[in-house]
Amino acid sequence: MHLFNWNNAVSSDTIKRFEAECKCKVQETYYGSMEEALAKLTAGAKGFDVVGPSNYGIPPLAKLGLLQPLDKSKLPNLKNLNPAFANTPLDPNNQYSAPYDFTVTLVGYNADKLKSLGVDANSWAVVFDPKILAKLKGKVTVLDDPREVIAAALRYNGFSANSQKPEELQKAVATIKAAKPYWAAFNSQSYIKELTLGNIWVALGYSNDLFQAKQDAVKAKRAFKIDYTLQKEGNGMTADSFVIHKNAPRPDLALQFINFMLDGKNAAGITNNVGAGNPNAAAKPFIDKALLAVPAINPDANQVKQLEQLTDLSAATRRAWNRAWTDIKVGN
Repeated sequence: MHLFNWNNAVSSDTIKRFEAECKCKVQETYYGSMEEALAKLTAGAKGFDVVGPSNYGIPPLAKLGLLQPLDKSKLPNLKNLNPAFANTPLDPNNQYSAPYDFTVTLVGYNADKLKSLGVDANSWAVVFDPKILAKLKGKVTVLDDPREVIAAALRYNGFSANSQKPEELQKAVATIKAAKPYWAAFNSQSYIKELTLGNIWVALGYSNDLFQAKQDAVKAKRAFKIDYTLQKEGNGMTADSFVIHKNAPRPDLALQFINFMLDGKNAAGITNNVGAGNPNAAAKPFIDKALLAVPAINPDANQVKQLEQLTDLSAATRRAWNRAWTDIKVGN
């Protein structure tokens, strides 16, 4: 069975357990951003059975006829979904998708270094304010992902992460351009390692990646602590789902895999092993209690209000964001 998914989304232990159950081999292919995945799939990439897109990637894939509807008679564990994550406007009645995790885009940081500099990570200012960045020059990375970085800049400016207003996009782009000279890199692939090694001090990244960085620093007995936190201006939240490719060579295994991942114990493994939030209500009893105390994994009612799920943008807005991103990346 061929799985096309985010790196570090499903643990190797979980994959091995499924392989034992299905008596099959899972071949994983990874992508670093939803834009990269969409580009590959819309260009005609074939051979994938299950894809794990961010939910805002589902509408364009469905419009292009690249998904097959889920045969719910083969998915008895679909009943385990938390109603808040089911039947969303991005996929009414879960025609194509079964949510398996959610991640929050936030700031991960070297707690010792920031404390010594008197810098607080609870605001997006740590990524976007040149006055603060002057203390951190060359030690900050952001995701190589227009959807996430522009959304964070919009929130920093007090706008919706899903803004479709040209003037708000313009302000966000100006914010990014002013901050960019202080950043070390656009990095979606190796920022966990760089943060854990102490090469960078601040990373705009995903909560599950930053959970791993924190664990890795402890295992490596680093002299500093890695931590991550929500920002007071609010954060983007993205749920990811499993979908089946229209031309899946093994749709039978795809359905078996999705149902396996919807089991409460298996779903809990995503949180316990990877540190992602969980849309599966049956998973909660199996999740490590210490993780349920982490706001980015199990936000309380007030924190949930500050989380904004990224939605599908209009074609015109998507083009505007892509043009803006090209301008950001190539400009000085």
